[in-house]
Parts: sequence; structure tokens; C-alpha cells
Amino acid sequence: MSYKLTYFDVPGLAEPIRFLMAYLDIDFEDNRIGYQTWSAVKPSMPFGKVPILEIDGQVLNQSSAITRYLARKAGLAGIDDWESMLIDIAVDNVHDFRHEIAVYVFTERKNCDAESNSSKIKEITKFYMEKFESIVTINKGFFVNGKLTWADLFFVAISDTLSDMAKIDILEGRPNLQTLKTQVLSIPQIKTWVAKRPEPSVLF
Repeated sequence: MSYKLTYFDVPGLAEPIRFLMAYLDIDFEDNRIGYQTWSAVKPSMPFGKVPILEIDGQVLNQSSAITRYLARKAGLAGIDDWESMLIDIAVDNVHDFRHEIAVYVFTERKNCDAESNSSKIKEITKFYMEKFESIVTINKGFFVNGKLTWADLFFVAISDTLSDMAKIDILEGRPNLQTLKTQVLSIPQIKTWVAKRPEPSVLF
């Protein structure tokens, strides 16, 4: 099967997909598009958004659906419906955090002074990250049921983007989340991917 992933030249929402394909040892084309060419590319996207994943020419959109599909192939999507739901909840909570940060960064921040920006970002980050740290502590170092799932890969894959957007280290002072990140990045296939992936051309 042939796989082609299209996204901007940043980790962002494509990085969890990249992590999972690396975990599965899937050889894929990592098609990175520049922001300057996005207006020309956008009309060819199913809903005018990225990432998209093409599998044998079949174009798939919606990053959560793609990551969940790959997670099932990897055996990281839960052993039953209940566990799968818990994993989905964990991922959606991270999405909520990402969304709040993104909304603030791309809409509200430009209208506030530096002190207000710092305060608001810290408030959002503290609310979510304290909850994530508590969840991982209760679940013996993972997000769900004390074992590796795609929720862990998703969080670690997107954590650098969240730190870049917030302009703070979101893991600072959260030792269990730091340990989780170290564990995920130590998985041989993911370690290999991280070592060879290109540096992003743009940060937030």
C-alpha cells in the first residue's frame, strides 16, 4: 500500500499521524507544503483543510479519524469499547486544550498587551496541564488504564507544537508527563522518526 501525508511544514496535527505510521513501520511520503503556496493548494483539499492522508490514492481527511484508524492497526485503540471510549476522551481533552490555545493565539492575542497575553496563556495551560498530570499519575504513567495507547502518542506528538504556540514549556513542573514523553520518544520506531524528520520551516 502507498501512503502520502499532506500538511504544512510544521509538526501540528500531522505529527500524531506521523508518529503512528512510524510506530507501524509504514513507509510514507511526507508531503510538506509552504504557507505561501497554501492558497493554491487549498481548493484541492476535500474540505479546504489539512492534514489529509492518501492511501493507494484514496483521499482521507479529518485527523482524528485518521489517527484512530492507524491506532487500531497498531493495537493501541483499546481492548474493548469502554477502553476505546476512555482513549477517545483523553484525546478529545487534548484537542480542547489545543483549540483554546489556538483560538487565543490566532484571534485574541494580537489585541492584548504582553502581560495580559502571558497571564491568559498561563491560565489556560495550568487548567489543562494540571488535569493531565493528575490523570497520568493516577494511571501509572499513561493516560488510560496504565498502558501505552494512542492517546499517549497523540499527546507527545503534539506537545512541542503546543509549547511553541503558548511560548512556554507546557511540561515544566509536570514530572509524570515529562516521563511519559521520554518513554514515547524512546520507542525505537518513533526515536528513528524523530531523528530523521526535517526541522520545521516555521514556528508560531
